[in-house]
Amino acid sequence: MNTSTKPEYVVYKNKLLRRILVKTHIITEKDSILEIINQYVAPLLLPNDIVTISESVVAITQGRAIKVSKIRPRILAKLLWRFVRKVPYGIGLRNPYSMECAFRECGTTRILVAAFISAFAKLVRRKGDFYRICGIQAAMIDAPGTAGLAQFRDCVILGPQKPHLVVSNLALKFQTPFAIVDANDIFGCTVVACSHPCYNDLISYVLDDNPMGQGAECTPIAIIRGY
Repeated sequence: MNTSTKPEYVVYKNKLLRRILVKTHIITEKDSILEIINQYVAPLLLPNDIVTISESVVAITQGRAIKVSKIRPRILAKLLWRFVRKVPYGIGLRNPYSMECAFRECGTTRILVAAFISAFAKLVRRKGDFYRICGIQAAMIDAPGTAGLAQFRDCVILGPQKPHLVVSNLALKFQTPFAIVDANDIFGCTVVACSHPCYNDLISYVLDDNPMGQGAECTPIAIIRGY
């Protein structure tokens, strides 16, 4: 049953699609994404379903929710986070702990090049160069205090490792398309990885209003079903 207040059905290119939200327990690093799909999703699957999973949940199962007590920001991280632009949809790297994780994920050289070019770009009022240069792994980093669940509020949550391999393995196992998505109430839905890229536009459109939510809903998986 759809527990969201957002519409259960949407129309994409004249086709009626249902968004089935899958409620789970609070997922931690002790869980396996394969076991989660087996337990909660497999019994619901019908032919031609598309399964979408929140990127943060995949990352958490990979042990990529890191407590701030285990992170020591370097001097450059303490300096650079202050220059990250404030945005309406989250803190991102505007925090010394998440900036330190960006250094670890992307490398010092890339971060410094991105910072230099984005500083120059501000002079010509161009935005987004920092994340374009650093890549999607930097963009997916969630700062401490922003997680929907209290259990992860003192963590930096990184993006999932090898997301394309994850969805490919799941699709092979369950014989249906899988996607990992990064959705937000402000900027919509970005497909991080999809086993069948031909569905990228459909998934982005159908999940644009973030029906899975970003609070404590515990609905990190949505099945897209056509009629």
